[in-house]
Amino acid sequence: MTMNASVLKALQTHIDQPIAETPFEPRFDALSRYPDWYVWAGYKAAHSLGDVEAEYTALRNAAGVFDVTPMNKYRITGADAERFLNYLTVRDVRKLAVDRVHYTCWCNDFGHVIDDGTLFRLGADDFRLCCQDKQYDWLTDAAFGFEVAIEEETHHVAGLALQGPTSCRILKNMGFIGVEQLKPFQIARYSLGEGTVTVSRTGFTGDLGYELWVENGLALPLWDQLFEAGALHGIRAVGYQALNQCRIEAAFIVPNADFMTASHVLRPDRARLPDEIGLDWLVDPDKPNFNGKRAILSAQAKGTAKHVLVGLEIEGNVPAEGAIIYHRQKREAGIVTAGIWSPTAKRNIALASLDRPFGTTVTEDLWAEIYALCEGRYHKLMKRVKIVPRPFLKLDRRTTTPPADF
Repeated sequence: MTMNASVLKALQTHIDQPIAETPFEPRFDALSRYPDWYVWAGYKAAHSLGDVEAEYTALRNAAGVFDVTPMNKYRITGADAERFLNYLTVRDVRKLAVDRVHYTCWCNDFGHVIDDGTLFRLGADDFRLCCQDKQYDWLTDAAFGFEVAIEEETHHVAGLALQGPTSCRILKNMGFIGVEQLKPFQIARYSLGEGTVTVSRTGFTGDLGYELWVENGLALPLWDQLFEAGALHGIRAVGYQALNQCRIEAAFIVPNADFMTASHVLRPDRARLPDEIGLDWLVDPDKPNFNGKRAILSAQAKGTAKHVLVGLEIEGNVPAEGAIIYHRQKREAGIVTAGIWSPTAKRNIALASLDRPFGTTVTEDLWAEIYALCEGRYHKLMKRVKIVPRPFLKLDRRTTTPPADF
């Protein structure tokens, strides 16, 4: 059977389509000591720029800059924008004031989490939703019957995360008057050349930090002014490896790493309710009907959740990512989804998904089976683990307003 010529051409075009580059890529590329890239949502992104330890140190002791442009971004506007988003997500959007942001998630009819993300309220009927996975099809299907317009902004809006204790000082050096008065999850706008930069006090490090959003044409001017303002304050471009260490210390979760999203699972038992991944605090049971409400509240009332996300402190200093957790070294209890030796907390920490009752009523005599590579051979290590509160690292400067000046 001969393939239609137009179909063949379309397939070839799809295969040949290059990986996209963010507007900031020239600056990251110039700073990269060796190629260490990965693909994030179709974009070229940096694992590191050559020295992960230095990048982590910048995030925790000065300021690190991470490119968040690949984050999927959707602008949702219209008379029913608030009502639609209140139906879509588990959190009460009516409580979200203009120029505020909140973290939220959304679920399918079975109450399983499709994705999580941040919702920005830019106006009374004007929102931006940022998330890891592509959600345009789900959003447009869910919007049936609502008077809303949904526009994908992913490729038109560039973003930088500026995180660390000197981040506020750097923004003040840029002339962003009053930025020190921004409270966590608050938004402000400042002039940048002939355009505007939207600044939100948000981030993924559990530290003092901000995210800066501009149209693509202002991306490089923003970068250049930012690094000029931060030259004496330890500013440094960072990749995902350093950011990942910080987010684990803060016990933030990553879709399709710490849990599988409902749109990615092949087996029904791999999907997760909000309560099974530590997001039960987001669910507002008193708000009007939202997608998955009946299933989520039923599971809460009947106690039928099968999994729980916990924080672990692990004996020794060998990171346990991917390790199987056992009860009494015999029965499998779950798996470590993310783990590091924390340079700041000075502890071997991990996030783990456990099968209930482990992690709830059964919390003692738990072990991690770690395979450590040493001189060309893997060594099996059985290490005691202890369930501990999350986050593993809590920094007062994350929420202090105004932040201490550096």
